[in-house]
Amino acid sequence: QVQLVESGGGLVQPGGSLRLSCAASGIRFSINAMGWYRQAPGQQREVIALITPNGGTNYADSVKGRFSISRDNAKNTVYLQMNSLKPEDTAVYYCAGSTGWSTSPIDFTSWGQGTQVTVSS
Repeated sequence: QVQLVESGGGLVQPGGSLRLSCAASGIRFSINAMGWYRQAPGQQREVIALITPNGGTNYADSVKGRFSISRDNAKNTVYLQMNSLKPEDTAVYYCAGSTGWSTSPIDFTSWGQGTQVTVSS
């Protein structure tokens, strides 16, 4: 059974930084694309960062240059480093696992429970 557990969310002031972690179990982590999504109140869930098994990355325009996704295959963990945070980054952040190498949205079938990130002064 696939399990993804996020951690690292919290309250941060505008301009601050946070690092989210997602520990995966029950999957062959090293051959799965991983991603971070977020959902703000009243809005649809959106993809913000993707990483392929060999480390290729892709970002939403809204976070490009501020967020960085990385993975440690030895620890079955994916990270999201968030810098220069803005109030509009406030959302529940979800870790997601693909069924394989694909980063197509339809292939992200495993989800964590989400972690709240609030950016406010």
